[in-house]
Amino acid sequence: MATDPRLNDIPDEAEVLPDARIAWGLTGSGHFLKESLEFADTLDRIDLFLSSAGEEVLNMYGYPLVDMKKRYRIFRDSTASAAPVGLFYQGQYHTVVIAPATSNTVAKCASGISDTLVTNIFAQAGKLRIPIIVFACDNEPVVITESPSEWVTLYPRAIDLEHTARLSGFEGVTVVKNVEELQAALRQRLAAVQR
Repeated sequence: MATDPRLNDIPDEAEVLPDARIAWGLTGSGHFLKESLEFADTLDRIDLFLSSAGEEVLNMYGYPLVDMKKRYRIFRDSTASAAPVGLFYQGQYHTVVIAPATSNTVAKCASGISDTLVTNIFAQAGKLRIPIIVFACDNEPVVITESPSEWVTLYPRAIDLEHTARLSGFEGVTVVKNVEELQAALRQRLAAVQR
């Protein structure tokens, strides 16, 4: 079988604009949502991409959308074709962060399903070779997490842990297990972008 010569021209990463931004996906998880957003607040040039569930959870955890719009450019899951994904083709993003990521989002990403805005940015970033960092909520056999009203202990299912493990094997994807790892991975990425 002949090889396509165009494959030799594929860059290691997508070409991005000098003022490219971080695309930060929020899903329906409150697991260390506050800490993830506090970290995001310390950074520049971040756009939020919200799944419908992510938008609901922001409100439940005390982050009204009207307040979030004062700090971030926000894209909502309001078009069937995930139209904001077109910005990735224009070189506007150098990194994708999905933090925190629900087991549902992780399962969809690991299975190649892109039916929300966040899973679409994951898929398109992968196809464009834009590095992705995912803070997967279900990454250990026991997870202690904060609900809107209290702390709870969860026991992720074997299938949830399998999806997280599968996702960590994807090329160009870094799966992190806590906020400290998220911070370290994104700082390392930003250092590479600024070279």
